[in-house]
Amino acid sequence: MAKRDFYETLGVAKNASEEEIKKSYRKLAMKYHPDRNPDSKGSEEKFKEVKEAYEMLTNAEKREAYDRYGHAGVDPNMGGGGFGGNAGGFADSFGDIFGDIFGGGGRNRNTGPQVYRGADLRYNLEITLEQAAHGFDTTIRVPSWDKCDTCHGTGAKPGTAPSTCTTCAGHGQVRMQQGFFSIQQTCPKCHGTGKTISDPCAPCGGAGRIKRNKTLEVKIPVGIDNGMRIRSSGNGEPGTNGGPSGDLYVEIHIKPHAVFQREGDDLHCEMPISFAKAALGGEIEVPTLDGKVSFTIPDGTQSGKTFRLKGKGIKGVRSGYAGDLFCHVAIETPVKLTEKQKDLLHEFEKSTAEGGGKHSPQSKTWKDKVKDFFE
Repeated sequence: MAKRDFYETLGVAKNASEEEIKKSYRKLAMKYHPDRNPDSKGSEEKFKEVKEAYEMLTNAEKREAYDRYGHAGVDPNMGGGGFGGNAGGFADSFGDIFGDIFGGGGRNRNTGPQVYRGADLRYNLEITLEQAAHGFDTTIRVPSWDKCDTCHGTGAKPGTAPSTCTTCAGHGQVRMQQGFFSIQQTCPKCHGTGKTISDPCAPCGGAGRIKRNKTLEVKIPVGIDNGMRIRSSGNGEPGTNGGPSGDLYVEIHIKPHAVFQREGDDLHCEMPISFAKAALGGEIEVPTLDGKVSFTIPDGTQSGKTFRLKGKGIKGVRSGYAGDLFCHVAIETPVKLTEKQKDLLHEFEKSTAEGGGKHSPQSKTWKDKVKDFFE
């Protein structure tokens, strides 16, 4: 049966550019690939037809022969130019397509060892709530890698030099064939460097770098919160084969505070007051992160009552104004009373009981609810 025209097979014009041919092939190859159509014999045949057309039309010499002589110009059985011994297979042609999609390498894409960015590092910094609220400057010591002074970064003993890796020919990567596909991976011998060292430098062990500690200045911004990170660009691990260094992330951990609990930009604290102060009301003094402040509580203040001090919280990193301080009242029961104090309390209890529910509205309401429940 006569072969279809290659251009017709790919659905492109005769003057189509190589990019247009690749685009069309990518679409058709995905559509008819045997792995996507395991039970379709017709799809497998179409896939082979599409692949052959792509291989011919993306080879400049074969395309020219095909344009002049048709199938006879590229079919070895018809005396044409033929495929020759270096026609390449599906792995190479499809590898080019996946290289376009995913950024990998097709044929002749790698001209040297792969360059890799260094890994990012994390440094845990513990600070106080006061430091987080006001911000401060500090220094930290982190591990770092510096170029070896002995071999100047080559990894080879002075007087010698690294040699080109014979396994990957200096590319840093090797191609492994797996069925239809070819997979490119890091060279197992040189580990991606493209070089091998027969006589390594003693101080660095052939790594070309020495581990040292370095001191960095870190600015902690006002209002930083627990778990936030500060990025120090380029202070992570160095890259491979001249790649850029990673970044250092300083992660903030705020120590528990003896008085305050933080929720976003707001602060909360428990404010213990005496029974008499709660009953009579008056001025009380409470702490804030900026010093003590005073305010007046009304008489008859109940336990659990919350007072809000506006603007006495923390001004967050992304906030235009400070949060609030919430003071939660906790009425403290007196302990270790003297006999006189006990007598006074007994007398006080007797007088409030004679007054009925007007002195204890919450207790009266609760008793009424219990009564209704049992009735």
